[in-house]
Amino acid sequence: MTKDEVLNIFRECGAMLEGHFILSSGLRSPVFLQKAKVFQYAAQTEKLCKALADKIRAEYPGVTKVVSPAIGGIIPGYETARHLGLPSLYTERVEGKFELRRGFEIAADDQVIIVEDIVSTGLSIRECVEALRGIGANVVAAACLIDRSGGEADVGVPLVSLIEYKVPAYPADQLPPELAALPAVKPGSRGIQGVK
Repeated sequence: MTKDEVLNIFRECGAMLEGHFILSSGLRSPVFLQKAKVFQYAAQTEKLCKALADKIRAEYPGVTKVVSPAIGGIIPGYETARHLGLPSLYTERVEGKFELRRGFEIAADDQVIIVEDIVSTGLSIRECVEALRGIGANVVAAACLIDRSGGEADVGVPLVSLIEYKVPAYPADQLPPELAALPAVKPGSRGIQGVK
């Protein structure tokens, strides 16, 4: 899929929002990609995840399991794994740290790819990589639908993205005046302590 095709799906689903948004990372941005609005439509989600699965298959043909960080990664992880014909597992936060639960298992010879929805700073993937390596998993790469860092995020492993879409993001104390003039909204799924 081309960048325009991917972004058009987000636009058609009403998932490309403009305003003043507090991202899961704590950074602020004038654009928020509300992927949940895309994921409510199976056909659009399938198109995106099939294209991502094709890229993963081309670059990492030996992958044997897909793991996603909850909550945001569960749907694209599952749908991408379906197109790869692989099991789909996910990590959950327990006392602030990711863990593999619910009886999910990763064997020593598994080659794991982490599938996430959208990457901004790469924090969720890095935390997921750390948790999986902590139990001896071989994490070979990560993948996402949209890399909004434009290739700058460090996720701790190679990153495959369906597209790169660089969106400005600012620390709260370095906002441009036009962004500072708008009320901030936090639409993401990860809780941030002390953000106002």
